[in-house]
Amino acid sequence: MTLTITGFKTHDVRFPTSLKKDGSDAMNKDSDYSAAVVILHTSDPALSGHGLTFTLGRGNEICQVAIEAIAPKLVGLSVADLTADMGKTWKLLTYDSQLRWIGPEKGAIHLATAAVVNAVWDLYAKIEKKPLWRLISDMSPEELVKIVDFRYIEDAITPAEALAILKEMEPTKHLRIAEMERDGFPAYTTSAGWLGYSDEKVRDLCKEAIEKFGFSVFKQKVGANQQDDIKRARLIREVVGYEKATLMMDANQVWGVKEAIEWMQPLLEFKPKWIEEPTSPDDILGHAAIRKALYPRTGVATGEHVQNRMIFKQLLQADAIDFVQIDSCRLGGVNEVVAVMLLAKKFGKPVCPHAGGVGLCEHVQHLSILDLRFVDHLHEHFVDPCIVKNGKYIAPSLPGYSTELHAESIVQWSFPNGPSWENLRATGQI
Repeated sequence: MTLTITGFKTHDVRFPTSLKKDGSDAMNKDSDYSAAVVILHTSDPALSGHGLTFTLGRGNEICQVAIEAIAPKLVGLSVADLTADMGKTWKLLTYDSQLRWIGPEKGAIHLATAAVVNAVWDLYAKIEKKPLWRLISDMSPEELVKIVDFRYIEDAITPAEALAILKEMEPTKHLRIAEMERDGFPAYTTSAGWLGYSDEKVRDLCKEAIEKFGFSVFKQKVGANQQDDIKRARLIREVVGYEKATLMMDANQVWGVKEAIEWMQPLLEFKPKWIEEPTSPDDILGHAAIRKALYPRTGVATGEHVQNRMIFKQLLQADAIDFVQIDSCRLGGVNEVVAVMLLAKKFGKPVCPHAGGVGLCEHVQHLSILDLRFVDHLHEHFVDPCIVKNGKYIAPSLPGYSTELHAESIVQWSFPNGPSWENLRATGQI
């Protein structure tokens, strides 16, 4: 019997992380980590595809509605036909001429696209009985190039160039796969660096990150008060040192261009590897100016809010960034992530995915063996949570994209009337 998509279900799931200042930074002071969830149902009750997109609370319902506008395109279609040509499937979900008007390929509609596209990839990996990273790794160079939409980026990388890059790497692919399965791959932590935490809590969390998880790479939030940033950087360096520890800084877009350059001057003393999101993610020339002023004393990283492959293309063409931070739920799913990774390879820039929110660590553990961010929040709500040992992600082994939430977590934290939210109201916590 032909396996088909028979329907879908969406959920607005939110967690009250703002109560403890988890996720707090100079721009985002009251984040309630949230996910607009989609579950694709099939004609086999035992097989479903799970996807989500990450938000900070308010607006999650908008992404849910956007998912409900996109997902019907899959209903009634053969799963084999969808997975046989994932490039064609991506275009099916992104080329709608009416939905494009509220994008195109950006904003809430693109966040929703990521959820739906990734749900199809999750289903595909489950059918193949492979974790998603292995499904992608086992693809031939020709198959990988086929999933990428090169429209708008062929002036920077052509399909032929992408194919040549992948073919050059093909002979040593088995070595990287073996390394990933044997050793895992490096991660860094932001959990010790949230802006709203007390100095004492930051000190304790830095120690815990070293002793419990084996981390040697840390990220500090900056941008609210320069003197506080200097004090916090000094505190972190006192705990983690300089010789064996790396420190990055993240302004979360709070500065203008000149302000970013001036603000960073006294912070360079603490040898940050990069300053992340120093200004608006859409300001390509602003990023280039900041990098020109600060490099090589520190690098520039961005991507958490870079909305599509076209903006990444321009950042790379302008030599505006040193580190490419793909976001698995802001780009349009696996297809566009692969496009940006190929661009980064062409321009010689490392890919360091953004993660940390609901499910983002679960996503990005599949996407790269380079430096990945880890935030120790909310993993208990996932069927296949990410695992960190000795400062490295352990390669996922269960089939799928690790994006499936426990059914009970969806019930408890559905907004606004899930039992856990009702309890918070009843006890006066919100």
